[in-house]
Amino acid sequence: MIVGIDLGTTNSAVAVWRNGVAELIPNALGDVLTPSAISVADDGSVLIGSAARERQSTEPTRTATAFKRYMGTERRMMLGAIHANAEDLSALVLRSLKADAEAFLGDTVTGAVITVPAYFNDRQRKATQRAGDLAGLQVKRLLNEPTAAALAFGLQTREAREPFLVFDLGGGTFDVSVVEMFDGIVEVRASAGDNRLGGEDFNASLAAMMRSRIDPDGRFARHDARLVEERLLVAAERARRLLTSQDTALFAVTIGDERFEGIVSTEEFEAQVAPLLARLRDPVVRALRDGGLRAEALSEIVLVGGATRMPAVRRAITKMFGRFPSHAVHPDHAVALGAAMQAGLLQRDAALEEIRLSDVCPFTLGINVAERDAQGRFHSGLYSPVIERNTPIPASRENRYSTMADNQREIVMDVFQGEARLVADNVKIGTVSVPVPPRPAGGVEVKVRFSYDTSGLLEVDVSVPLTGVTRNLVIVDEIDSPDAATIAARRESLAALKVHPRDQAENALLLERAARCYEDHIGDARIQIGQWVTAFEAALDDQRPRAISEARQQLSAELDQLDGERIL
Repeated sequence: MIVGIDLGTTNSAVAVWRNGVAELIPNALGDVLTPSAISVADDGSVLIGSAARERQSTEPTRTATAFKRYMGTERRMMLGAIHANAEDLSALVLRSLKADAEAFLGDTVTGAVITVPAYFNDRQRKATQRAGDLAGLQVKRLLNEPTAAALAFGLQTREAREPFLVFDLGGGTFDVSVVEMFDGIVEVRASAGDNRLGGEDFNASLAAMMRSRIDPDGRFARHDARLVEERLLVAAERARRLLTSQDTALFAVTIGDERFEGIVSTEEFEAQVAPLLARLRDPVVRALRDGGLRAEALSEIVLVGGATRMPAVRRAITKMFGRFPSHAVHPDHAVALGAAMQAGLLQRDAALEEIRLSDVCPFTLGINVAERDAQGRFHSGLYSPVIERNTPIPASRENRYSTMADNQREIVMDVFQGEARLVADNVKIGTVSVPVPPRPAGGVEVKVRFSYDTSGLLEVDVSVPLTGVTRNLVIVDEIDSPDAATIAARRESLAALKVHPRDQAENALLLERAARCYEDHIGDARIQIGQWVTAFEAALDDQRPRAISEARQQLSAELDQLDGERIL
């Protein structure tokens, strides 16, 4: 059985698709949300979930929370005598969710769809994959969190929906996705985000403000610094939650026999977190720009994530878009429910047989290059994108490059993921090299093709037309890679994408028809046909399937009107 799991920064949840609906699974306490917290007791036993969260302020040196923020890094946390990294701790949470699901379903859970922030990079995604493997789960797919929420929202009625925006502000990360639903396809048009912005940051900001207010004499210095910090954060979260329903809240901390307290108002809180609220804007602007939309073209703004309950956040969203957001989905449940729907799609459930999901590549993929300036000097370490961010996936794109030095015998290309101009500021994910014959600089051309699928497999093909030599690199998780048969099947499905859209039969036929029509007409009609073909070729070069389909239909209709319907 495959389940869907929302592995969150603050809370996690598991759900299953059965009997035609997505269903949340309660844990041993009957709660559908399990705190993403781990604590080690004095006897060495491991506590997971609510019990661990309760020890956050009393046993801070033995408790870990918000470790999802360190996924994919080398940071290790010390819980008593135990050292663990984020994927180890996440594996414990996933194993607990797996056990809860098996107890509830009375069946063995073998696989899972696990959600990740849309802006998680390759290292963070692979760390999440390994956490699932450590938990005894076969990770069938990593699904972007706002995409999961879009599934939960879009499939409520299964009706066509104009583009809507999923605004996902959780405990530790912020994601936005522009989504459209048509003909049973849930299409993600663009995603953007901030992996260092969430409810935890609002807590930290409030704690910083109140620290000096409730302890003007510096008495905190007499106590353990980590204990003080954890108590402040717990008090901040409690006060922040109270401010969602009232104008003022008590901020109180007790350490030893000393009590520190003060009152915070909504106005004071909003003024304090204003810089965080301002950071919500940039990912929204980027997603709309990449999706080719203006804010007024959105049909709805869908809120997801517990931090969107904050009135300050909702007011910021209302001001940003000039309208009230939608509360159509449960902010804490939508991602897990969407993950369960994706699990149902993978299992080809009959209730979902007419539904397809189209996602995007959240980061740009490219290689390192060198460029020559006007004075003839080389500038190396520059980034050349091959697949741009927010390209619909699966996707295959090709660029051409040439040698930079006389008698160069090899071209070495490092593969990167990211958006920065300098490759040093991006994430390196692989290297491929190809031999070239010695020629003058620029005398040898190489073709570089990237093919990327929904599971995160990247295939890099490098070929030298002059010699016919080719090299291939497949980038998967090197530690817990899929078996050879699985990789072969995925590569076979990608092979079909390596044909440029202009070479596909229906597009080639339409171009030939347009060429004939151009020759058959003169004057204004010929000019008009040329403009139509240019627009269609632009869509082909962009290689976005939906844009190509729409442009093909438009050109065909225009030619029909001018030349009559095509005779078979």
